[in-house]
Amino acid sequence: MTWEIVIGLEVHTQLSTNTKIFSGASTAFGAEPNTQADAVSLALPGVLPVLNKGAVERAIKFGLATGAHIAPRSVFARKNYFYPDLPKGYQISQFDLPVVGQGSLTIQVEPLSGNAKPYEKTVRITRAHLEEDAGKSVHGESQGVTGVDLNRAGTPLLEIVSEPDMCSAAEAVAYAKALHTLVRWIGICDGNMQEGSFRCDVNVSVRKPGQPLGTRREIKNLNSFKFMQQAIDYEVQWQIDTIENGGKVQQATILFNPDTGETRAMRSKEDAHDYRYFPDPDLLPLEISEEWKERVRATLPELPQTKQARYVNQLGLSAYDASILTSSREMADFFEITVHSFMSQVLSDMNTSAARPADPIVAKSCANWIIGEVGAQLNRDGLDMSQCPITALQLGGMLMRIADGTISNSGAKEVFRTMWAEGGDADAIIEAKGLKQVSDSGAIEAIVDGVMAANADKVAEYRSGKDKLFGFFVGAAMKASQGKANPAQLNEVLKKKLAA
Repeated sequence: MTWEIVIGLEVHTQLSTNTKIFSGASTAFGAEPNTQADAVSLALPGVLPVLNKGAVERAIKFGLATGAHIAPRSVFARKNYFYPDLPKGYQISQFDLPVVGQGSLTIQVEPLSGNAKPYEKTVRITRAHLEEDAGKSVHGESQGVTGVDLNRAGTPLLEIVSEPDMCSAAEAVAYAKALHTLVRWIGICDGNMQEGSFRCDVNVSVRKPGQPLGTRREIKNLNSFKFMQQAIDYEVQWQIDTIENGGKVQQATILFNPDTGETRAMRSKEDAHDYRYFPDPDLLPLEISEEWKERVRATLPELPQTKQARYVNQLGLSAYDASILTSSREMADFFEITVHSFMSQVLSDMNTSAARPADPIVAKSCANWIIGEVGAQLNRDGLDMSQCPITALQLGGMLMRIADGTISNSGAKEVFRTMWAEGGDADAIIEAKGLKQVSDSGAIEAIVDGVMAANADKVAEYRSGKDKLFGFFVGAAMKASQGKANPAQLNEVLKKKLAA
């Protein structure tokens, strides 16, 4: 039986303000419980909320980055429900009139299995609205004892709601990753999933082709892309099995247990009317002028998709390379500084300071090393790009020494390993380790002559038609030069002399 999967995401991004959305209390992570719970967070009688301008500007940034409608007038509402970590008995959020309206995000999807090729897809964003976070219930070791920490209460969130445009776990993960990259890129969220700064709720349903949407179940609080994939795959199969066995899927809020790899129902899913939304009488409508929008727009960096297109069109990189290099702003900055460092040395060697666009060959060389050697070593050491022990200037200097023939590729790898572990610039390491490549034609000819004289029988065999022996001569000559002979020059000299 063929089934269609329908997935939509609600992503809570903690905005990177220093203070809460309606008060001056700190939002710093890791403080002792309830030390950042001020009068507003505690909902003491008589206190009034005051909107944080920085939170609004971060919401505007997101809307502009996704081509969304920015509402000139939006309204805060009270979402009423009762829970121990919600001292007011309601959450201040937005309902009918959110600050950010419809937008979109284009994603690159890497299928999780099979031979399917990567493809591009645009996911529509329904809305993004400002709201305050709730506190946190802390379950103690003693059975039946639960504490409440209100440090998070009032932390500013931007809840980003997608249309149900995704039809696989691969698409949902690609969308979540692209959104994670974007909010970090434009500086509105630190994206720390372990600390709860980026939390995903996934709505999943299944249906037969051409049928109305099925009943959805919402998987709450996923803070790992790996767990998201596992949770969706399990939930999809559970819903299909339930329907095919004659059961009926009930709308519910569910949790994913990474230890068992299973989802389980937490409670029946509420609808909007269950929360009895109404405009908050303590907050005026939020009004955003065109002038304010343009001031915020001027602070936006070049966005990932724009940068990707520039890397492809101007630097000649592949779409794959461009997507990897723009997976984080730190990675893109590292790449561009490496290219700039390389080109600066090229211009210096040419004795000119005239501006010159980056050469595609230079760009590709830099991309290969960053995606390959640098990326692999970061993974081995469990580091991200911001923690890379090698600077872009150091890498650019080393790549220049490969390009000008000072070192071979194998020598460069030894320079790289030393640079990573001990620091230092390429020239100093090359000198200290004696890695300079032999490029003097006279010296290379002497090495080749010596190898041919020591292997006269092999020379005779080669000249009789055994071309495969050429590799033997290359290896012998490289060994004689202690690996320092310029490979291109060595090959050229060998071909000339063996053909004589």
